[in-house]
Amino acid sequence: MVITQNASSNVFISTGIPGLDNILGGGLTKERLYLLEGDPGAGKTTMALQFLIEGARLGEPVLYITLAENDIELHSVAQAHGLSMSGVTVHEVIPEESILDPDEQYTVL
Repeated sequence: MVITQNASSNVFISTGIPGLDNILGGGLTKERLYLLEGDPGAGKTTMALQFLIEGARLGEPVLYITLAENDIELHSVAQAHGLSMSGVTVHEVIPEESILDPDEQYTVL
C-alpha cells in the first residue's frame, strides 16, 4: 500500500482512488476497520475492488470475502470499470437459497 503521513502524524494507506485520497487528507488511517454503507449501485463493490487492486499492485496479499456477489459477478464489475483483479483472492460465503426462505428461519422473541 502507498503509505503517507500528514502533519498530525497519522499514517494513511491509499484507497486506490487518488481523488478520494485527496479528499480524505491522504487516504485511510492505517490499521483501522472501515464499513462502506449505501444503496445498491452506490459504488461500494467498486470502491472495495479499487482498494484491493491497489494493494495487490503493490504486492500486498489481499482477500475479498463476498456475502452476495459470486466470483464471476465480481470479475464482471471489475471488467466494466477497466480493472483487473489479478492478485485479488475471492472467497465466497454465500448462503444456500433455502436458508433465505422465511419458513426455514427461526426467531426468538
